[in-house]
Amino acid sequence: MRLLLLSVVGQQTGLDVVQATVCSHWGAPSDKSLFQDGDVIIGGLFNLYHIPSTVDEDYTKKPHYESCTGLEPVPLKYSYAMVFAVEEINQNNTLLPGVKLGYRILDSCSLYPWALQSTMSLVGGDTQSCNLKAFTAPVASDEQPGVRAGGLPVPLIIGASSSTAGIMMSSTLGPLSVPVISYLASCPCLSDRLKYPNFFRTIPSDVYQAWAMARLAIRFHWTWIGAVVENNDYGQLAIQVFQKEIFGKGVCLEFIETTMPETIVTDAKRAALTIQASTARVILIFCWYTEVKKLLLELVKRNVTDRQFLASEAWSTSDELLQDQTISKVANGVLGVAIRSSTIPGFEKYLRSLHPNRHPNDVFLREFWQKEFGCSPLSSYFSSPLIPTSDYLSNVSTSPTDSVPPQKISPPPCSGTESLENVQNHFTDTSQLRVAYNVYLAIYAAAHALHSLLSCNTHTCTFQKHIKHIELLQHLNKVNITTPHGERFYFQGADIPAMYDLVNWQKQPEGQLKLVLVGRVDGFNLHLNESAVQWISGSSQVPVSVCSESCPPGTRKANRKGKPLCCFDCIPCTEGEISNETGSLHCERCPSEFWSNVEQTACIPRQLDFLSFNETLGIILTTVAASGVVVTTAVFVVFRCYRQTPMVRANNSELSFLLLLSLKLCFLCSLVFIGRPSVWSCRFQQAAFGISFVLCVSCLLVKTLVVLAVFRSARPGAENLMKWFGPVQQRGSVFLFTCIQVIICTTWLSISPPVPRRDLGFQGSKVTLECAMGSVVGFSLVLGYIGLLACTCLLLAFLARNLPDNFNEAKLITFSMLIFCAVWIAFVPAYVSSPGKYVVAVEIFAILASSYGLLLCIFAPKCFIILLRPEKNTKKQLMAR
Repeated sequence: MRLLLLSVVGQQTGLDVVQATVCSHWGAPSDKSLFQDGDVIIGGLFNLYHIPSTVDEDYTKKPHYESCTGLEPVPLKYSYAMVFAVEEINQNNTLLPGVKLGYRILDSCSLYPWALQSTMSLVGGDTQSCNLKAFTAPVASDEQPGVRAGGLPVPLIIGASSSTAGIMMSSTLGPLSVPVISYLASCPCLSDRLKYPNFFRTIPSDVYQAWAMARLAIRFHWTWIGAVVENNDYGQLAIQVFQKEIFGKGVCLEFIETTMPETIVTDAKRAALTIQASTARVILIFCWYTEVKKLLLELVKRNVTDRQFLASEAWSTSDELLQDQTISKVANGVLGVAIRSSTIPGFEKYLRSLHPNRHPNDVFLREFWQKEFGCSPLSSYFSSPLIPTSDYLSNVSTSPTDSVPPQKISPPPCSGTESLENVQNHFTDTSQLRVAYNVYLAIYAAAHALHSLLSCNTHTCTFQKHIKHIELLQHLNKVNITTPHGERFYFQGADIPAMYDLVNWQKQPEGQLKLVLVGRVDGFNLHLNESAVQWISGSSQVPVSVCSESCPPGTRKANRKGKPLCCFDCIPCTEGEISNETGSLHCERCPSEFWSNVEQTACIPRQLDFLSFNETLGIILTTVAASGVVVTTAVFVVFRCYRQTPMVRANNSELSFLLLLSLKLCFLCSLVFIGRPSVWSCRFQQAAFGISFVLCVSCLLVKTLVVLAVFRSARPGAENLMKWFGPVQQRGSVFLFTCIQVIICTTWLSISPPVPRRDLGFQGSKVTLECAMGSVVGFSLVLGYIGLLACTCLLLAFLARNLPDNFNEAKLITFSMLIFCAVWIAFVPAYVSSPGKYVVAVEIFAILASSYGLLLCIFAPKCFIILLRPEKNTKKQLMAR
């Protein structure tokens, strides 16, 4: 290898290299080649044979690789696409007039060492001599010593059937500026012009097909996917691009299994077991079709028939897989990205016209013929009257690897009537040319670059005996042509405009799989006819592949600890929050005046909530208030009817009637708090409440003062005391006390009156409509003034409690004021802590409780005596100690 590379460098730089005493080729895999002489020889590299079985190497001795066996008809068709393009160009009098293209095609056997050795053989020339001066001329000549047929260096190579091979070839030939045009190497890394300036390709970068697969996963909501990739640059970098595209899109990979051609048997079994155990129903496969076949057969053995496969272009159009009845059990519905299909006019006719008699030097065609027809074409060729035996012997050079071992039984000779005219197989099928068309485009790109380099016109070219690789490379970068189908073809760096087909494997009634075109990919634009797709189940129902079912509206995702983002639980939104989309990550809080519906999927306006007359609590409070009014009225009637009796007259009948009136107002003002708050109701209720209770407590206070004055005036020297507590003074005192409260209320209502407002602080489906105090100071002054009068009254009544029992009301007033004060002291914390409309209910309850306390404590004993104990309603009884 080192000698060969030194030989190449010596040619390119023009240096004379000292010839070694002993030298030989390093492990040449095969001497088989397909060659045609010409002014410019184009190299071709194809995987024409199966990969041989290998053994593990210990790296202590030279690697050993068995000879490749089993000619592959599909790659062979690719090589003939190159031959057909060269012959077509040679027949074109305008593209390269006066210049004949030749070719030299070698096999790489899908082994990287063989690919590299064949590459160096093409670029450095293939010679049995170590005389490097034999390689100074790139043009074929029979006078050059040491050069076999097809042994001249080539100015460029059509090759690299894999990304890894493309990387090796481009890296090795980069310093020499030898162009490499690949038809299958799709690794995104090869787009780097700094690393691979001499690399071109007629297949799009995997960036586009990985993007298309990611878009398919996102489009069909496949959030849980498995992947099987080839353990090389093609598979690893493709899955990296796929992961980059799905990042942040809610798609996760459950597993990534890798395979290698050398260990495909064990790799396929391991991957099949992983797929069988996985919960992912969609499997992405970036592998060569021979490896996919092994994997699908393993899945057939395990009866895994419910997986939907996403296919890369490496196997999505494989005829070998499509025509395998066994594989159809698990491969129905495959959806894949495929190289854009096209046609090559005249190519099918060319393939069917191939015959060993017409191409005696074609060792690959002879082997294919023997495999296809089961006979040896050598005998029929010798017996052909068209070609003498001497010609064959002079044109065909064989090697020990080409000869048939003595122990092997040779097939019978061909009759000479065999033909490919009516043969239907992978080799003759040109209905959907994909890779073959890429090879065809590569040859035409090279031809147009030569056309530019050689300054060709319609009649002649300025032929150069020594074509400089760097100049050819520069002209390849400028290629811009129109294909026979009217499409623009040009290189964007190493790449061409991305165009793919989207294909679907559909099972036919007879059981075979058929490749159906269902869409296309143009750059980053994906077009898919979903109605034309047949899925794994054989129906139009899109398969589901998720780790967790999508969270319905009204819930949000909650990631499971230690699991990928695609595995989650669905948590219902809390009250007041909603999610109106499937798969929401968060619940959105409703605006302050809205609340979530029962399903937590929409925000609806909050219902206005206030203490109404129609609800149970409103009815109860209304009933209690009305009852208080009725009872107060009844007491008023009783006192009115018995106003001349000692009991009524002795208890200051005028103040008693005024007290009953104020109590009635207290009961009635509680009703103002019930119902929908309005501007006027909010103002009136607080004023009515404050004034009514001040009037009531003022009456009790004056009553207490009168009782004290009466008994104090009985003492010596205090006879004039009662003149200050006559009826006029009593009425004036009540009026004065009440006017003070009127002034407080008027001031409050003038400066900052209570107004209706919506209480949005309470979280719930209802918003409370209440009367805002407006001014806390004003409300506090109203309550404080009532409390001051009540406390003063309680203190005076307490002082008068020991006066004659039958005459004064001191004890009754004391007890009633105790109840009154207890109710309103308890009212403060209850009022502050009550939510919503219950604030109003607490205030009404306090009004009713204190009013009933005053009514019952003061007037119940009197009514009892008046109505039930009339014998005690006498002056004698009242005056008794």
